[in-house]
Amino acid sequence: MKVALTGDRPTGKLHIGHLVGSLERRLELQNDKSIDKLYIMLADSQALTDNADNPEKVRYNVIQVLLDYLSIGLDPNRVTFCIQSELPALTELTFYYLNLVTTARLERNPTVKAEMGLRGFNESGLPVGFYTYPISQAADITAFDANVVPVGEDQKPMLEQTREIVQRFNYIYGETLVMPEIMLPKNSTSNRLVGIDGQAKMSKSLNNAIFLADDEKTLNQKVMSMYTDPNHLQITDPGKVEGNTVFIYLDVFCNDDHFAKYLPDYKNLSEMKEHYKRGGLGDVKCKKFLFNVLNEKLSVYRENRAKWENKISDVYDIIFDGTEKAKAVTNATCERVKSAMKIDYFIDKNKMVKEWEKFISEGTWS
Repeated sequence: MKVALTGDRPTGKLHIGHLVGSLERRLELQNDKSIDKLYIMLADSQALTDNADNPEKVRYNVIQVLLDYLSIGLDPNRVTFCIQSELPALTELTFYYLNLVTTARLERNPTVKAEMGLRGFNESGLPVGFYTYPISQAADITAFDANVVPVGEDQKPMLEQTREIVQRFNYIYGETLVMPEIMLPKNSTSNRLVGIDGQAKMSKSLNNAIFLADDEKTLNQKVMSMYTDPNHLQITDPGKVEGNTVFIYLDVFCNDDHFAKYLPDYKNLSEMKEHYKRGGLGDVKCKKFLFNVLNEKLSVYRENRAKWENKISDVYDIIFDGTEKAKAVTNATCERVKSAMKIDYFIDKNKMVKEWEKFISEGTWS
């Protein structure tokens, strides 16, 4: 049985970096007949590890992210959506797994180091919950018996740590947990889309993101402000496409049909690039073309989102029903884990009484 688990921290609306990095892969997974179950989790508990003083932000963005999921076409009939904090088994499993990981191992996790730097944490000001994030993530993955985990390249160390926890738990307590496998994006460009300012990461906190829910005016403003080639000052100047944000985005989002519709001067992107490199093609023209490409895609999401915004009661039912299903699955895993660890005291009274009686009379354990 193939079970896939993925999700997002609800700290803001999702952007086109999420789209190419994870959301389009999820659309593929929901239509993949080899995948038996696909769970998508809103990781609000993990979002609180660095937003504990602003819970309203997390609460508000649960609905924003869920609307983004639905707007791109993720189907609640084929996907189980759930909220992390409503699954108590995840917290319990995290507590048990804490004993299987050393602080030295956590400190070596490059993803944790990178995220610490991004958020400005130093060792003296690092919340313990954030520090133990990889262990919480291991609890999420194993609780669903997930053996397929689609993530970006930057999340590989997190999954490697989950695999270590699974291996150690199964070695100590017997074969109990399912070993997960990583599923990476299909191409390197999709691993991490740069921000509109050319920075390596698109992020709400860096104010350099294009959101799926951006309206047409906002999208146009963001595209026209994009970082290009700083040495391409005049239209006649030769330009560089390498590291040029506009062309990075065109590589990801445009196809030959877009040229026929919006820029018939060229048959394809290769022709456009060659013209830019030899000079004679201005940045504004390139940006206008990119705007049309992105607006065509986002307009569908805007329309879908508006429909769901008018059916919020249905949206509530979707996440409630999905969370109830997820609760049953994760509770069952937690019971299996407790049984393997010999801490399932109240599952069977007769069995427990007999074990105690034998221990009292013989001094041995069953």
